[in-house]
Amino acid sequence: MTGNLSNQPPTTATAESSGGFVGSLLGLLGRVPALKLNLSMFQTIVGLTAGVVSILGAILAVPNYLKPAIGKGDLVAVVVDAKTERAVSNATVEILTLNNAVVTTLNSGFFGKASSRLEEGQYRVRVTHPKFGAEVRHVQVVSGHTAEIRVPLHSGAAAALTEALNAVKRLFGN
Repeated sequence: MTGNLSNQPPTTATAESSGGFVGSLLGLLGRVPALKLNLSMFQTIVGLTAGVVSILGAILAVPNYLKPAIGKGDLVAVVVDAKTERAVSNATVEILTLNNAVVTTLNSGFFGKASSRLEEGQYRVRVTHPKFGAEVRHVQVVSGHTAEIRVPLHSGAAAALTEALNAVKRLFGN
């Protein structure tokens, strides 16, 4: 039985049958549809992805900036005229330890307010102004909270009496 090779259809060598691994890889790549992606579209996609990731990172970081500092609280002193109840601006507000060591010195603003962030603890607040007598208040600052004190300043004879009273308090250590 001899076969006639002329009756058989001719065979063609494909990339799959010739060349082993490389040939089969090329055959697979020939069957995968090509992506129609140019450089500017690729840059646009990368840029948009980077922008979205940056914005999400910023949004997730915002709550950390809004948390109060651990162990610190705020002190707000509101300085007013005792007679008129109007705000006193440019008053000197000294925040002292209980041993009279100066922690910080502030000036009251247009609305009579002076504020500072302090470590938790007890403080003495001394308020002075050239037109009024000095006033001293004790305040407790609690971590994460705001301690607000209202300090009315007295003028004239009341100021002299307040100064004398404060001198007696300092003499006895209060």
